[in-house]
Amino acid sequence: MKIATITFLVSVLLASASCQPKNTSIKPVLAQQEAIEKIELSSEVLQEYETAYFASGCFWCVEAIFESVKGVKEVVSGYSGGTEKNPTYEQVAYGRTRHAEAVEVFYDPEVISFTKLVQVFFGSHDPTSLNRQGPDSGAQYRSIAFYKNAAEKKIITNYMTLLESKGVYDRPIVTQVKEFDVFYKAEDYHQDFEKRNPNNSYIRNVSIPRYNRFKENFKSYLKEGSH
Repeated sequence: MKIATITFLVSVLLASASCQPKNTSIKPVLAQQEAIEKIELSSEVLQEYETAYFASGCFWCVEAIFESVKGVKEVVSGYSGGTEKNPTYEQVAYGRTRHAEAVEVFYDPEVISFTKLVQVFFGSHDPTSLNRQGPDSGAQYRSIAFYKNAAEKKIITNYMTLLESKGVYDRPIVTQVKEFDVFYKAEDYHQDFEKRNPNNSYIRNVSIPRYNRFKENFKSYLKEGSH
């Protein structure tokens, strides 16, 4: 399969638009929440699907991107990559842990492969940006591709080698390839944040433009209605 050239440009965005909390007393606004019907999937249903884990900046953005992909059943925002148990958003966002904002992707391997999910991962962020994505900086926003076994690790490293051999990026890829250990689900108000808060300044100025750039390069990967 011919792999499309990934063209991802990191924009200079409003300093006021940030995934980081402004203070320790966060009171999120769930805009239009009453108009959004969230179907809660039981753990029994989700157990029927494979899981993959990625970190590539603010999880609000990453969750929305993976949820638009065919074969993905559910995406959960959370924390991974560190050693601290049961981290909170304030701890992670302020860099008080070694965790990164990450997502748990439940997918049907008969519809989409792990290889294609890796392509989505690299094609939806800047893997050459060290400890930063867009306006968000710090190790909590670093790029990580997690693997659960040797086969997944090989897929990730082979694809990174391919990207570098094709000269897709002007700078070296700094994505960490890390064995998956544990994933902690983020607080409820972070789940489906983009859907629930379409008028949030960060969503309008960062998440949606990032999502739109991804869609331009991966149209054939999108669910019906996500175009």
